[in-house]
Amino acid sequence: MGKWRMPDLYRAPFPLYTIKVDPKTGWVIIAGGGGASKTGIKNAVHFLGLELVGDQHCATLVHSHDTDTRATMNLAIGGDVIAAGQDGRCSLMRFRQRQTRGKAAAKDAGGGSEQGAARRRAGKGGKGSEGAAAARGNVSEMKDNTTQISVDTFGEVQSDLNPQDPLQKCVRFSPDLSLLLTGGTDGHIRVWEYPSLKEKLDFKAHEGEIEDFDISPNNKQLVTVGRDFACSIWSGNQLAMSLCWHEKMPQIAAKSYRYMSCRFGKVEDQKDTLRLYTVQIPHKRDRKPPQCYLSKWDGQNFLPMLTNPCGTEVISTLAVSDSGTFLGLGTVTGSVAIYIAFSLQKLYYVQESHGIVVTDLAFLPDTPKGQSLKGNNEAAMLSVAVDCRCQMHTVRNRRSFPIWLVLFFCGLMVVGAVLLLQHLFPGFI
Repeated sequence: MGKWRMPDLYRAPFPLYTIKVDPKTGWVIIAGGGGASKTGIKNAVHFLGLELVGDQHCATLVHSHDTDTRATMNLAIGGDVIAAGQDGRCSLMRFRQRQTRGKAAAKDAGGGSEQGAARRRAGKGGKGSEGAAAARGNVSEMKDNTTQISVDTFGEVQSDLNPQDPLQKCVRFSPDLSLLLTGGTDGHIRVWEYPSLKEKLDFKAHEGEIEDFDISPNNKQLVTVGRDFACSIWSGNQLAMSLCWHEKMPQIAAKSYRYMSCRFGKVEDQKDTLRLYTVQIPHKRDRKPPQCYLSKWDGQNFLPMLTNPCGTEVISTLAVSDSGTFLGLGTVTGSVAIYIAFSLQKLYYVQESHGIVVTDLAFLPDTPKGQSLKGNNEAAMLSVAVDCRCQMHTVRNRRSFPIWLVLFFCGLMVVGAVLLLQHLFPGFI
């Protein structure tokens, strides 16, 4: 796909830095803001209700949670809890939903808050504007049941101790929700017991900022990447090994690239098999932009399996679908791409879909709610950027034939070939 602007699923009144999809409810949770500067740009977390109308996705603002003077730069979801990185702290917020009925719901929705004046966007401008008009329209036409969300902050930890400008760069819950992990500009990984928030580990993982980290589904390995050109595998707070993606690429000079992102991913139809994916970007930009690279590693022994170039646009973020089938890439120039994880081949690409750097990506989860929202799409991925826009990117189901039909036609071809030979050369068979 070439250069064209994707329709907006939703547009927030502030820059967007992070997005997640709650696997249980299907809510899209986006966050960002203008920070502590007095520019009039608010800081908030928005909960969006996602719907599939025909073959078009649309989103409605269900709830807006104000975060005062701190913009949320990254977040993770663990059950009904959001861990939000705000400056050098990690704030934990519990969200709940409740149903209100009848006039009470109509009164709440008809108020002056953002929650009531929900914005709506669809894939086509006309449908989106009709949805917005309906959301702001006659409350007597509203459904009897209206979803209300409450958000309460119940804990906070100091996740970065950089004396100059503390900033949490990334956060994860462990798969079993027993641990909360954070990393920031001071190069430290901090591990907290959850939900007690008692600090369990604090170790220096990198010299300089931590760019990204991820924890394996079995809780045994932690992979971290930093601005010090290192990609490290940890067992607890002990360094197990360091990875080198260009070991068999002598044309790549040392320290000419640095790691930007890392993610573990499953392998479809192979339950106990894991892959690790990393993104490498040029450390310095030249007049002729060099390629960025996408690498795949064995998730058990961390041996390199495949490395492919992924364009000259600098990669800003990486996402992996729940099934491990697809990879999502966003760039600093606003482009969005979806790759096939098996071959690292590009499947979908929109150049400069956003007007500026793509800050985060999220695939719709492989849960019953997520599958119903995908519709007739093999993959559906959300993107957010500093341009305040949230967009949906979909890959339609590819047509395929059942194996029995293929075998049937193969059999017909064999029979036809035999009959043709018998006709042309009597007595040949």
